[in-house]
Amino acid sequence: MANTDSRHILQQQPRAGLLRRLAALLYDGFLVAAIWMLIGYSMQFIVGPDTNQLVDGVVQTNPLIDNILFLLMLISSSGFYIWFWTRSGQTLGMIAWRIKLVANDGGLISVRQGIIRFLAAWPSFFMFGLGYFWLTIDANGDAFHDKLSNSKVIVVPKSHQPF
Repeated sequence: MANTDSRHILQQQPRAGLLRRLAALLYDGFLVAAIWMLIGYSMQFIVGPDTNQLVDGVVQTNPLIDNILFLLMLISSSGFYIWFWTRSGQTLGMIAWRIKLVANDGGLISVRQGIIRFLAAWPSFFMFGLGYFWLTIDANGDAFHDKLSNSKVIVVPKSHQPF
């Protein structure tokens, strides 16, 4: 019964605006960047510094190591977001800015929804932010990746306990 009541309460909460979402994304960006630095340092420690060379003032790297590093960065960032979204609906940046990701029914999103959302959020951001700016004209205040993943980002009340 309490779970149903909390879902109903979350369905009634207003959608998060663009600035609040971008602020939370910035906070989370610092965390993801720190994870990427650890991965880069670990890769450098494993493969050694002699895999890079300076030729005519341009750093040349091994393409295989570059691809492995890119794959590790993709896996770590998707894992970061999807793990938080499916466990509590909030990343650390979202907690700081009092917003929460929920499924349209008010519950937590599934892993499938998280993957769809993560993959759709990148083009939403890098296509001049059009997917995010969509929420300013959408009747419900949803971004493009919210629509695709059947989820919404809401503002939680100050009394909300994230843990």
